[in-house]
Amino acid sequence: MSVIISPSLLSSDFLELGAEIERLNFVDDIWLHLDVMDGHFVPNLSFGAPVLAKIKTVSKHKLDAHFMVTNPDAYADSFKDLGLHNFTFHWETVAHQDRMIAKLKEHYPSVGISLNPATPLSVVPSYIWGKVDLVLLMSVNPGFGGQKFIPEIVDKVIELDQIRHKHGFKFSIQVDGGVTDENAGYLIQAGANNLVAGSYVFSAPNKDYMSRINKIR
Repeated sequence: MSVIISPSLLSSDFLELGAEIERLNFVDDIWLHLDVMDGHFVPNLSFGAPVLAKIKTVSKHKLDAHFMVTNPDAYADSFKDLGLHNFTFHWETVAHQDRMIAKLKEHYPSVGISLNPATPLSVVPSYIWGKVDLVLLMSVNPGFGGQKFIPEIVDKVIELDQIRHKHGFKFSIQVDGGVTDENAGYLIQAGANNLVAGSYVFSAPNKDYMSRINKIR
């Protein structure tokens, strides 16, 4: 299974966002990771529908939206015409996750669930794994970029990969938070095949993002 790198635009230069995206258009096998925050589920705000609509006009890559919001259901309809490829919501924020997944499947090619570092895999019923396209394991506590990677998440990736192989599930395992070239190898070996990287990619000297992405890969 090939590894997708998902640069997180939260760490990009917002004053030249269009140019930042165009620099990434020349890199193969990446998604653009978009953190949508509400200032409630996480203590931060990012960008909403108007900005995402503009991003779609510039980017040549699939848009991967991670909704760090208290009520993702409120975003399901209002974001459906923005050209998003993947819609990931936090398991912790929804009471009826099965219903939420079914609703999102009507409008988005890919649907994912996200688990915070302290949320165990055991909270997810086994049949749910077969309904999602992506599982995002947070390797930092969500809300801010530039945080230190929580190394215990590698064991969580291994456990999730074992679940995937045992039952023949097809979901991708995405890891988000503190990903660099120093820990990417461990994550890929553990079973991750979609890595979100923000600060590491966008802090590249001379904006050589391709070099940083290749080091992670």
